[in-house]
Amino acid sequence: MVEVEERDEHTSPLLTDYASSSADSHNNSIKRTDIPDPEVGHIRNRSYAEAVRSYLGKKSMWVAGTFIQESYFGYGIAYTITSAISMRAILKSNCYHKEGHDAPCEYGESLFMLLFGFVQVLFSQIPDFHNMELLSIVAAIMSFAYTFTGLALGFAKVVENGEIKGDITGVSTATTVQKVWLSSQAIGDIAFAFTYNVILLDIQDTLKAPPPENKTMKKASATSILITTFFFLCCGCFGYACFRQPGTWKFIDGLWIL
Repeated sequence: MVEVEERDEHTSPLLTDYASSSADSHNNSIKRTDIPDPEVGHIRNRSYAEAVRSYLGKKSMWVAGTFIQESYFGYGIAYTITSAISMRAILKSNCYHKEGHDAPCEYGESLFMLLFGFVQVLFSQIPDFHNMELLSIVAAIMSFAYTFTGLALGFAKVVENGEIKGDITGVSTATTVQKVWLSSQAIGDIAFAFTYNVILLDIQDTLKAPPPENKTMKKASATSILITTFFFLCCGCFGYACFRQPGTWKFIDGLWIL
């Protein structure tokens, strides 16, 4: 969520558009879990690739599978970079508190990327690690804690300033190219925030009935999209209202937990 809130406020309508299109896409995917088959009665699609194969054939499945694997690769890179930035921000924050804000607190990111990768490899060796329910609970608590902290700090900063820094013209840039670049980054960040469609059927396959898995998944998907969209909008708007210029918006990086 840090990345989403560091961009231009003109992307707020895009955020709601992405949320709406994601909801439609998710609902369509959920409907593709079970399909009738003249030979075996019905086919249960346990993944996005299987659903593509059932409806469009093996060739389309290979094409879709290539893009899915490419997406996984991209997500892995994004999380690795974000984790390194976050760990560096924590060190810089501690350094500034200890040495003062004029201290040359500069840290590289390569070591943190390697550490994050090492931890990932280590955890991947744990049997049934992905089935640990506690992980989802801890992740949800961490995300909500970070989000509410950001909202509280943003609101407090707006009250302290006594004014809203942002305006209808958006973030100030020297050239139109920079403006377009910032907006393009924002669009990419927003798109990245609604990417779980590729694993939607994988998640649904782990659910137990009754009630029917597709109904449970549809309700969970709609709820999650509403909650994430609300928090993304709030964090983005408060960040813009606090500082306007993106160079100073990372006021909670030191609190970030990936």
